Amino acid sequence: MIATLTINPTIDHVISVDRLAFEDRSYINSTHESAGGRGINASCVINSFGGKTLALLISGGETGKRMEELLRGCALPFEVVPVAREIRTNLTITDRHGLTVNLNEKGPELTAPEVARVESAVREALERADWLMICGSLPPGVPETFYGKLVALARKRKVKTLLHADGEALRHGIEERPTVVTPNQREAERLLERTLLTRTHYLEAAHRIRTMGPESVVLSLGSRGAIGAFEDGVVEALPPRVDAVCPIGSGDALSAAYTWSMERRPYGPEALRWGVAAGTASALLPGMKFATIEQTKAVYSQVEVRRAE
Repeated sequence: MIATLTINPTIDHVISVDRLAFEDRSYINSTHESAGGRGINASCVINSFGGKTLALLISGGETGKRMEELLRGCALPFEVVPVAREIRTNLTITDRHGLTVNLNEKGPELTAPEVARVESAVREALERADWLMICGSLPPGVPETFYGKLVALARKRKVKTLLHADGEALRHGIEERPTVVTPNQREAERLLERTLLTRTHYLEAAHRIRTMGPESVVLSLGSRGAIGAFEDGVVEALPPRVDAVCPIGSGDALSAAYTWSMERRPYGPEALRWGVAAGTASALLPGMKFATIEQTKAVYSQVEVRRAE
């Protein structure tokens, strides 16, 4: 079973417009509401691929009740840690060219007892899990070392971990040697405190991050695919050229498909290929939607995986 943790979930409002133009009007084509947060998104993908998953998340207030209703509508197995304050709502605006604006709230401030209850829920889930995916931002009140603590707990129980975080939460988490980290380009730039512009930069960044602690690194590069740094070397996964409709959530699809594949057959390059296929296939869909296993398979055959020279 693959457990996912979303300690800062949200209701995602996605608005698709004809075009995004500053100081000019845009017209709304469609709106979509869904339960969101990186861990929830990952569980949705794994569940749709036929994998066994459990989404752990906090929930509070009327917004939390609405999120739980949306999750039940997806037939997604989940467990809730109740908190006192309202969970957040995020707004995303995207146009037909893939240009996107994200407006995210910080999330509810958690008390120390609430953080302890989240940790307790994770400890219990680790008794049943093969993988723990720790995904997304930390809400106010949660120590920046929290993800690192969970990685250490999982390692003691011989549960593999995927960490997808940013900033100090990522830096502290990496120090505890997770199984894999999956930063995108911007997150890697902030971690390494340098700009990444070229293929050489990407390859060096993936290798450098791996020397910081994790067993493997998957550096997500959007339409350029991903770089995987593994024990036996660095590989590139190059997707086919496509006209992306909505790239929102593609990185979550990549992380989910990677973990799903690793649980079935622990071979990094193949998992990387599945991840890039899922991310690419999801970017072809309107709104914030995730590709099915059939849609992902269609792209999988077109993804090129090669050893970096």
